[in-house]
Amino acid sequence: MSDTRNDSRDIDPAVRAELTRLRESIDNIDAAVVHMLAERFKCTQQVGVLKAEHQLPPADPAREARQIARLRELAESAKLDPAFAEKLLNFIIAEVIRHHETIADGTR
Repeated sequence: MSDTRNDSRDIDPAVRAELTRLRESIDNIDAAVVHMLAERFKCTQQVGVLKAEHQLPPADPAREARQIARLRELAESAKLDPAFAEKLLNFIIAEVIRHHETIADGTR
């Protein structure tokens, strides 16, 4: 027995067109997010090299706290859940620290 509610032939053409338009926008935004993250990680890799060369610790808890507070404020003003934004930044920070530790290990 098939479920016709999910059969795309039953979707109004105007609805299908709007879904397609919105999904294309989502795809473009996803691509931009990936490229922005790639640029961010290029910068943080350079920070990691600089820290390793000058024997600085991979993590900077005070900076991280400032960044989290800043991002939460930005999220609120953008009508994005600040808790979600904080989780995302914490995930990114953990990855950056891991990269910095790897760089530091390679310079020792």
